[in-house]
Amino acid sequence: MPKRVKVDVDFREYSLENGLTVILRRDSSMPVVAIDVCYHVGSKNEKKDKTGFAHLFEHLMFEGSVHVEKGCFDKYISLAGGYNNAYTTEDVTNYYEVLPSNQLPLALWLESDRMLKFNVTEEALSTQREVVKEEKRWRIDNRPYGDASEKMQNLIFPVGQYHWPVIGSMEDLNAASMDDVREFYERYYCPNNAVLVISGNIEFEAAEKLVSKYFADIPPGRYEIGQVNFEDERINREKTEVIRGSVPSPGLFVAYKVPPEGSSEFYALTQLGKVLSDGNSSRLYRRLIYETQAVSDFDVSIEGMEKAGVFMLSAFVAPGHSEQEVLKIFDEEVGKLQDAAVTDYEFDKARNTTISSYVGRLSTNGGVADALAHYHTFFRNVEMINSEVDRELAITKSMIREVGGRFLNKDVRIVLNYLPIRNS
Repeated sequence: MPKRVKVDVDFREYSLENGLTVILRRDSSMPVVAIDVCYHVGSKNEKKDKTGFAHLFEHLMFEGSVHVEKGCFDKYISLAGGYNNAYTTEDVTNYYEVLPSNQLPLALWLESDRMLKFNVTEEALSTQREVVKEEKRWRIDNRPYGDASEKMQNLIFPVGQYHWPVIGSMEDLNAASMDDVREFYERYYCPNNAVLVISGNIEFEAAEKLVSKYFADIPPGRYEIGQVNFEDERINREKTEVIRGSVPSPGLFVAYKVPPEGSSEFYALTQLGKVLSDGNSSRLYRRLIYETQAVSDFDVSIEGMEKAGVFMLSAFVAPGHSEQEVLKIFDEEVGKLQDAAVTDYEFDKARNTTISSYVGRLSTNGGVADALAHYHTFFRNVEMINSEVDRELAITKSMIREVGGRFLNKDVRIVLNYLPIRNS
């Protein structure tokens, strides 16, 4: 039985009168600070005929703000010896900076300025539309298997807010008016829909004064932000789609809809995925790589979202083998979990990997800041940063076996087969 790791991230959490949640964490080991501003808005907050807005705003927020000219945000951070970036998911849009701790006022000024007021111009909107289009061409349209994730999302969520991809529809973005863009910003880019996290070499009282100086006077949003009325449709049969394209070899993608992040079932399925695929001694590695050499590469992943999760296998079929053979092996290994219990070795290895993952995530100020923002935004429970590892380690062998039989059912899954275009 592996030794459990004590997680003890000390933090302060409070709210400003405008609704902004602030989380401070002190780490004096290095003269560095990470700033994370997470807005509780992702692609699931969009309307079905106005998709891609959340991701578009990730780009637009670097186009300048009230007192920061176009192109200067990155320049200020870089000249201060730091770096910055952002990401958008189905549920959140997250902006972050890591820089020397004496540059904290600069980062807070920059983030507060783009929260303060809508400052998008027609030129910026036009420019970023084209940037997003190019991103879609590079990441999805012109990459082998690049549209697999998009196709899978459409099929596994046939209706509702997770149906469309985060990058959205280019037709919707082209049709977006300045009024549409302004309404999205004013609804979601407000202090009462955000959390600000500062993690690093700070003094709590000094940091609180800086936060008040830069954020306290920003007015709350004028729209009421309610819970998303999440829609979904149960999958009651296996759905298979064959796609012929410019791919180097057959590709197999298999997905199952599972419970959301934070549920005990999600943690159990995470452990199951590790038993199946983590390392050279895992069940699928032995079957697919060592014994049959049926694939050149494969991956098992589980994505946790706020309202649902997706458990997925992706595999790239080796010459002389077929995607049907690979799928059969996968089904056999999932079935064996019902007939033969997880071994002590497999169980301990999965638990050790869990501990390593948590320790790695919290080894930097940036990782801690991202985690604190995540736990607040998803669960309104920042203390989970110290307790979630124990919740996952509490999963038993019998729970792993049970969720495998309940959720990895071949009668309720999506299967995508990518095949090379035949030569005429």
